[in-house]
Parts: sequence; structure tokens; C-alpha cells
Amino acid sequence: MHEHFFQILIPASGLISGLIGTYVGLQNRALLAEVHKELAELENRIIARINGTYVRATESVLREKNLHDRLDALTEEVRRLADQQA
Repeated sequence: MHEHFFQILIPASGLISGLIGTYVGLQNRALLAEVHKELAELENRIIARINGTYVRATESVLREKNLHDRLDALTEEVRRLADQQA
């Protein structure tokens, strides 16, 4: 009687152990995939923020240069008009 019980118990415990191992392995792979996905999203957000800052800084430099050019043009026009009236 005990021998028949052990003949069933040992393979059943091996089968259960294998199923638990497979389940845990699949859970680990799913968690790892989720972590990779979150890291990729975070990387994309960081790159977008860096690119946005760079673009804004470049735009500021261009706006400032344009403002200086306009002020120089207005200054020249005022000088020219002052010279014409004098």
C-alpha cells in the first residue's frame, strides 16, 4: 500500500514542482518585460525633455539675435531720418 502511494507521490511532486517552476519563470519573464517597457518609456521621456530644452534654448538665441537685428535696423532708420531733417 505504501509502495503504491510513493509511486504516485514522487512523480506527482516532480510534476507539481515543474509546474510551479514554469509558472514562476513565466511570471519573471512578464515582470522583466514590463520593466523593459517602463525603462524604454522613461528613456523616451528623458530624451524628449532634453530635446525640448535644447530646441527652446536654440529658439531663444535665435529670437534674441532677431531682436538685436531689428533694434539695429530701427536705430539706423532713426539716424537716417535725423540726418535728413538736419
